Amino acid sequence: MRSDPQLLSRIANEDRAAFHLLFERHSERIYRFALSITRRPHLAEEVLQETMMAVWKGAKRFKERSKVTTWILGIAKNQAYNLLRREARGERLPETEDRVSDPAGDAELSVQMERALDALPEAQREALHLVFYEYLSVKETAELLGIPEGTVKSRMYHARQNLAKELA
Repeated sequence: MRSDPQLLSRIANEDRAAFHLLFERHSERIYRFALSITRRPHLAEEVLQETMMAVWKGAKRFKERSKVTTWILGIAKNQAYNLLRREARGERLPETEDRVSDPAGDAELSVQMERALDALPEAQREALHLVFYEYLSVKETAELLGIPEGTVKSRMYHARQNLAKELA
């Protein structure tokens, strides 16, 4: 099995099989991260597609200064915020699709958790998602967000405090 940097090197040479494998490895993670930002499944799907197109086009520029996952999630973050800005400016028609739901979990708890997450400031929600759901370290999260590690720790602390208040 090829490593992510090896796959990117092959993608830089327009290897579609390598691209497919990288997509398979990272699509769920990208989608979940985009969903944590956009809060709407149809927008998260669009972010996933735009992110992977940017990976295809930008694979030659990857310099291994960070992990491939961090690089890809950075692209997804930019794509998500660009999409939200375009929608806010009216450059695209917003779709009326339902919010995130979790049919496998306890419905009431899922609704409470979603409300609690929605109540968090965006910066706290973003840091929380990267650390708890994407399993990035504080250092990787700081690198991805372009902020000091102490700021990530602070956002995580305040996010936990705010979630505890909302869920109490």
